[in-house]
Amino acid sequence: MNRLGRATIALWNSYDPNSFREAHRRILARAGPLALAFELNLATFGFPFPKDLTTPQEIADWVATTTSIGEDGTYLKELTTKGRFQTFPYFSKGFPPQLGEVVLTTCNAEGKKKRSVDEVVGLLKQGRSVCLVFGTGPKGVPKEVIEMAPNQLDITFGGFSLETCTALGAVVAVIGHRIRA
Repeated sequence: MNRLGRATIALWNSYDPNSFREAHRRILARAGPLALAFELNLATFGFPFPKDLTTPQEIADWVATTTSIGEDGTYLKELTTKGRFQTFPYFSKGFPPQLGEVVLTTCNAEGKKKRSVDEVVGLLKQGRSVCLVFGTGPKGVPKEVIEMAPNQLDITFGGFSLETCTALGAVVAVIGHRIRA
């Protein structure tokens, strides 16, 4: 079998861009264990972490002291120790290329951008990395991010809108299992 590409869970902050809230903490505490369990990386975009936290390890350690999710944050800390948790500011010119082919997870996958799970898994099996983008709030990702993403994936069988953590679990588990099929 060829070397697999790396998949990254990319969380786009659609909550308050100025204040770190409980919703930010919870999604990190939930996404960390998923990334670790299914061998994905985790990246955040535009999360308003407290200014005194300057590294992913400091962020993971702090989140771990404030949650019981994911074995009290142990999974997020372990993911970070392995170098698989990164943070990025908002941007205007595109996702960092090192994260791979951008795939927006959405219930509104359209036209030529629409990709099947098998197509996404095919990229990974070809050794190409994939950045799976999830909007973290009720508004999803902004229009600019939708336009920037060359690929879109609807994990459901018909455009059903899923709560973010539900979508995270579904996408990560399906892709993780398909890679090993």
